[in-house]
Amino acid sequence: MMRNKLSKLFNAIGLFKHPSTSQSHGFASNVRNERSSMVTPEPCEQKAITPTAEQTYEEWLIDHPSALNSFEELMNTAKGKKIVMFLDYDGTLSPIVNDPELAFMSDAMRVALREVAGIFPTAIISGRSRDKVHGFVKLDEVYYAGSHGMDIMAPPRKHKAGDYNNYQPPVAVEKDNSVIFQPAQEFLPEIEKIYDELEKATKELKGVTVEHNRFCISVHYRRAEEKVHSDVKKVVKEVLKKHARFHATTGKMVWEVRPSIKWNKGNALEYLLDTLGLAESSDVLPIYIGDDRTDEDAFEVLQKRGQGFPILVSQNPKETKASHSLRDPSEVLTFLLRLAKWRKNSGL
Repeated sequence: MMRNKLSKLFNAIGLFKHPSTSQSHGFASNVRNERSSMVTPEPCEQKAITPTAEQTYEEWLIDHPSALNSFEELMNTAKGKKIVMFLDYDGTLSPIVNDPELAFMSDAMRVALREVAGIFPTAIISGRSRDKVHGFVKLDEVYYAGSHGMDIMAPPRKHKAGDYNNYQPPVAVEKDNSVIFQPAQEFLPEIEKIYDELEKATKELKGVTVEHNRFCISVHYRRAEEKVHSDVKKVVKEVLKKHARFHATTGKMVWEVRPSIKWNKGNALEYLLDTLGLAESSDVLPIYIGDDRTDEDAFEVLQKRGQGFPILVSQNPKETKASHSLRDPSEVLTFLLRLAKWRKNSGL
């Protein structure tokens, strides 16, 4: 009975031809006979299976694991080390928004950042002007480096390595006496000219805004129609033809025009470590969190030093020198809160 039912099932789904013999030699023998009389399937086209975005991201995480999922492992490494925090602003402490003037940081992020800065030396290194970033963050407990590190507010005195154990965050009075380091001062007059030229050249390009960041110029086109994007590139290239000492780099829907000097976010990180008296320390552990292509310079510095954790903020897989990752600013917030809690609970 069972054999007949199976045979009917096989016939119904088109696997076998009807058996040609009526005599049975038992179930196994009958299956062998039926198997030998299988219909040869027609060849079918092989279709490539394209991995989903989530699958691709999960594969990327193998090499750049989540800093949240790896938190305990990271903190085991951090025990007994001198942690110094470095963070980008846009896309890290605040979400990327269409209007760069509205890139506000949440109150929750500000509270978390203040808490971390009260425990560890903390600096924000941004492509924005230093004053503008300070206006967004509104904290005196952190150091600021604007214009991709070309405008740095450093401690008023160079610290010694031993000062770390008695670290006190900067306060408003100390800020007034702080050292301002600006390696691109000589370029300021030409930067003003470039800003005026870009303003004039993009005036008719709807959705394009030019932002003056003191030592660099940002041309934003996130709000522009796609057909305008190539026009923006053309304008930037044409303006730069008249200014040989400058170059342009691309970011997230933005062109950045900067002086062509050997100075970037990685140099800013090293400069701040030096002023904190930790540049030569064997037990310093810098943590740099950023989302932009310009943050790769800082990631590379940490990679070469063999110290610290470069952490990329991204929801998409990309080439990076970062060792770990976080998806978005909400995960950055969680990481900062956990870091502050870990430090308090460790009793160090």
